[in-house]
This record gives sequence, structure tokens and C-alpha cells, in this order.
Amino acid sequence: MLRCTPFLLFDGNCSEAMTFYHECLGGDLKLTKLGDTPMKNMLPPEKHGRIINAYLKGGALEISATDWMASPEFDPVQGNMSAIFVTGSTYDELKPIFDKLKDGNNNKRLQELHEMPFGIYGQFYDKYGVQWIFRGAKA
Repeated sequence: MLRCTPFLLFDGNCSEAMTFYHECLGGDLKLTKLGDTPMKNMLPPEKHGRIINAYLKGGALEISATDWMASPEFDPVQGNMSAIFVTGSTYDELKPIFDKLKDGNNNKRLQELHEMPFGIYGQFYDKYGVQWIFRGAKA
């Protein structure tokens, strides 16, 4: 079943921000550092202390977040620090929605759906400038 939640990107202060939101909104907060995952070898050691995944859930409220991991040519600026996070079970469930939203080749920063150590992943900015991030279960 597909689900959409807000996805926030921070520049090194994800843990601080999500802890603040947790204090304000309640719920359960899970923070995962890059250095505690198999993906740590994909990025330089100076990023290992950053949060690769933060998840706050309380009742119907859900917020996902991460610290900025992109290369320097994509600096975090207002406008590219939020996204719509689409989660699903399988590649086959995500792929048709992904392809419709990406609007052919009229998008920026396209990363086609592909396998990562944590599962299926893909992202892009659509023709309206909205960032979409997709994640599916590990096969």
C-alpha cells in the first residue's frame, strides 16, 4: 500500500531538529546515523555522524528526515530541503507511480528506482519543482 509523508532535509542538524519536533509533538522518534549502516562506505567519513534516517511517528502524525548527503554541487537551500516521501512494498508497486510523476525526462536530479542496502530507492524533482523521494522494502 502506497503512503506519502513529509520528508525534511537538514544540513547537519537533523538530530537536533527532529528531537525538538519530538519534544513538541510527542510520539516515538528513531534516529539512525550513517555510520551505523552498511551505506557508510558509500560516503566520506566526515558524513558518518550525520543522520541518514529520522522517523517521528505519533498517532496519525509521521515525519521522515535526513541530513544532507548530496555532493557539493547541490547545496541545501530553501526550496530543496523538503520532499514528498512515497513508501511502498515492492518495486512493481512503486514503478508506475514513479514513472508518471517524473514526466519523462523533464525533471532534475533523477535517480531511477534502484536497489540500495536498505531497499528500493529513487528520487527526482518534477516539472513543478517538487522533490519526490521513493522507498520500497528490501527484496
